[in-house]
Amino acid sequence: MRFAALVVGFLLPLFAFAEAAPAAPKAPAAIEEGKQYEVLEGATKPVPGAKIEVTEVFWYGCGHCYAFEPILEPWVKKLPADVKFSRSPAIWPTRRPGMPEDLMKTHAKLYYAALAMNAVDKLHQPLFDALQKDGKGMYDDAEIAAVVKAAGVDGDKFVATMKSFAVSSQVTQADARQKAFKVSGTPEIVVANYYKISASNAGGQKEMLDVADFLIKKLQAAK
Repeated sequence: MRFAALVVGFLLPLFAFAEAAPAAPKAPAAIEEGKQYEVLEGATKPVPGAKIEVTEVFWYGCGHCYAFEPILEPWVKKLPADVKFSRSPAIWPTRRPGMPEDLMKTHAKLYYAALAMNAVDKLHQPLFDALQKDGKGMYDDAEIAAVVKAAGVDGDKFVATMKSFAVSSQVTQADARQKAFKVSGTPEIVVANYYKISASNAGGQKEMLDVADFLIKKLQAAK
């Protein structure tokens, strides 16, 4: 009996240790076409050696895009020299009570006006904050001018730039681009105008960037 008790006493700490031991980390899933990313139907295959374009399709009124910004910005700053990053606003009719149907078109103009005035660095986050944190609609000229002025940029000039032919042309191009990309939600990332990545397919927002890194390296290796 005493021997049995000693054996049990010896084994119990081993069982406790086994239960407390951390589980082995899961190996990352292999990144595969049709799973974590898709090839855009009808898109032109990337040319080896060409500059690699990475496009984020976003909307200032999208909470998921707002949450993505703190993850995206550090990643963009570390992109290699042969990669060109750009943003493209999403545009489709909105059904928000009390807001115009072309709300997203107006929000696309916010981005392109900031771009035209070389003020994206100053205005991108404040424009996001105005919609996501402060609850503003950002479709009224006076409200837009006030937000832009508070960020240190000429508000009246900004509103006038929004109404310019150049900005309207860029909005038209963005609309055509999102249709070519077959955008179904925001944010989405398109690499080389050929590969599309969404958070739902990739497994999350951070994972979107992991997949983008994989595709960038894949294109670099083809040079």
